[in-house]
Amino acid sequence: MGKEAKEIKVLHLETALEWRGGQQQISYLVQGLLQQAVPTALVCRPESRIYQYFNRNKLPVFTKHMRHGLDFFAAHQIARLVRQQGFNILHAHSSHALMLGLLVKMMSGFLKLVASRRVDFSVRKSIVGSLKYNNALVDKVICISENIARVLINDGLPEAKLEIIHSGIDVSRFEWQKPDSLREELKIPADHLVVGTVAALVGHKDYPNLLQAAKIVRQEFEKVTFVAVGDGADRSKLESLKHELNLVEHFIFVGFRNDLDRFYSLFDLFVLASHKEGLGTSVLDALACGLPVVGTMAGGIPEMIEPEINGLLVPAKNPQALAQAILRILKNQILREKLALNARSSVQKFSVEQMVQKHLALYRS
Repeated sequence: MGKEAKEIKVLHLETALEWRGGQQQISYLVQGLLQQAVPTALVCRPESRIYQYFNRNKLPVFTKHMRHGLDFFAAHQIARLVRQQGFNILHAHSSHALMLGLLVKMMSGFLKLVASRRVDFSVRKSIVGSLKYNNALVDKVICISENIARVLINDGLPEAKLEIIHSGIDVSRFEWQKPDSLREELKIPADHLVVGTVAALVGHKDYPNLLQAAKIVRQEFEKVTFVAVGDGADRSKLESLKHELNLVEHFIFVGFRNDLDRFYSLFDLFVLASHKEGLGTSVLDALACGLPVVGTMAGGIPEMIEPEINGLLVPAKNPQALAQAILRILKNQILREKLALNARSSVQKFSVEQMVQKHLALYRS
């Protein structure tokens, strides 16, 4: 890219231990910037899954022990790293990372500070949240959906400080795969259709909504199995609810998995039942795999699903509506094939390449 690309040097800051959609986006962004000859690296916790990924794939990464957002010692170490390596942009990828990033900027005044906002929770509910995002030290806040931008504007952030950059999807990563032994491993009957979801087992993903809908679906359509990929704090109570609803053999929680491609190949239909959602990149993954999608009208989900084109939308927190949408697709093969046919082409506007270019333009502005 020549001299212009080398005028910026970006350090990405992530404090989370888990691997979810946000961490996948960081990896896409770093790899995309490197392909554009932009000097960039990640600083994260040594025990995190994103460190394991970066280390395994030989991507530039530094590790620091970060206990919490107000860890002054960690901030001092990162500020020293910034000076030693000549970084001039710090990109904080989560709320906790932003708190640490603010401290780093105060210790390194020349630094441009960019923050990503991936959830549609109001920051006004917390004084700390308001102070973090509506802060003169933050140069730009990247919103991964239009809905997040609306929430932040309603919270009092100036529109000029916000930039909407949708999450990206690597369509080539999800080339069609031949069915493998996964159905046998999970003991799913050969004549069952599979309804799948990929989402952390946490409150805003609203698994109780999906479990209640699954019970309704099973009453009308017996040859179906539900599979949920993901782990989280709500695992035990969701397993209990599954038993209460008599779904023991029909709703399978498989936990955290690295082999998502196998699961998307197994699914006949994808569902995201969240009542709050920044964007929901698992929907993009599902569409890239040519799957019809049923999603709720929560957060940024409607920005990805075109009703009757690549999926169906239903109100959040409404198991009956969710069940009826699932049943409609399960019972109607023509509709299922039509939605699947349109799914893959509908994600082209969410390409990784566009996401990287928009970040690069923002960094240079």
